[in-house]
Amino acid sequence: MPVLTRLIPAPVVVDIRAGALADLAGVLADQRISGSGKLAVAISGGSGRALRERLTASLPGASWFEVGGGTLNDAVKLAEAMKSGRYDAVVGLGGGKIIDCAKFAAARVGLPLVAVATNLSHDGLCSPVATLDNDAGRGSYGVPNPIAVVIDLDVIREAPVRFVRSGIGDALSNISAVADWELAHRVNGEDIDGLAAAMARQAGEAVLRHPGGLGDDAFLQVLAEGLVLTGISMSVAGDSRPASGACHEINHAFDLLFPQRAASHGEQCGLGAAFAMHLRGAVQESVRMTRVLRRHGLPVTAEDMGFEVDEFVRVVAFAPKTRPGRYTILEHLNLSEDGIRDAYAEYVRSAAA
Repeated sequence: MPVLTRLIPAPVVVDIRAGALADLAGVLADQRISGSGKLAVAISGGSGRALRERLTASLPGASWFEVGGGTLNDAVKLAEAMKSGRYDAVVGLGGGKIIDCAKFAAARVGLPLVAVATNLSHDGLCSPVATLDNDAGRGSYGVPNPIAVVIDLDVIREAPVRFVRSGIGDALSNISAVADWELAHRVNGEDIDGLAAAMARQAGEAVLRHPGGLGDDAFLQVLAEGLVLTGISMSVAGDSRPASGACHEINHAFDLLFPQRAASHGEQCGLGAAFAMHLRGAVQESVRMTRVLRRHGLPVTAEDMGFEVDEFVRVVAFAPKTRPGRYTILEHLNLSEDGIRDAYAEYVRSAAA
């Protein structure tokens, strides 16, 4: 009887620990990613400059490229600038915008990408997607997974704490996203990848159940690992389904309807996930999620983010339009605005208990 297996696209190196940045050159050489040290390093013009000063001596063969922002044009310009060099790999050193630009540019010039995250704001650091602003708003572009992921917990602690909070909300939202995927499977027969679902759900559960706090290395390790696993789960599934359900529809609706007032990606996803869990009748799970969000300083109600109830009702009503064809608890219930308002009032009462 044949043993059937599948190859999972995943990084060759995942190095998550305090002090990891200091060993970057050695890790790349040991893993034969860049034996020559010829690297194209994409950085931001702000914090990236300080990290460049720290790394220049250990990366003497690197060329450094400042990325202006997180737009498609920025990514194309980066790719054009890197064309003339004979590099072994591209290093994206920074937050989500820098890494997404580096992902797109690396794919465009046919080089492997090394993602060196300086914050833990969301699960995009190891996903097969680059999210970039374009003339039509914002687009998601398919790219290869990073060949290596390096996360220095000392650097993570130096970043503003809001980035860690955002990552927590994004990781916790996996639990709701997988529940939506399972709902679509039961109701519509949508294919579900059990391995991808398990990876994403367990990443969210690990963050949900960890007793540590924002400055705790053990907690930051679990959060970083969870975000990396979530990115890999999307590669396994070939889709964002393991990490994107009603939670992300609500997040996108906030961004589209209130672009000047929207909170961070993870804050909106965390609130969206807790509310979606309440909608599906998983009240105890929703309450547990709101308690963890509150413990880490994340919002659990629309009012916590500076929105009125009517504005949140508008967001939830609009949310399904952000991902046509995706079936979640929002599409399943198809609540009227009055129904959303009543459900939200019940959610707030449960969260306050």
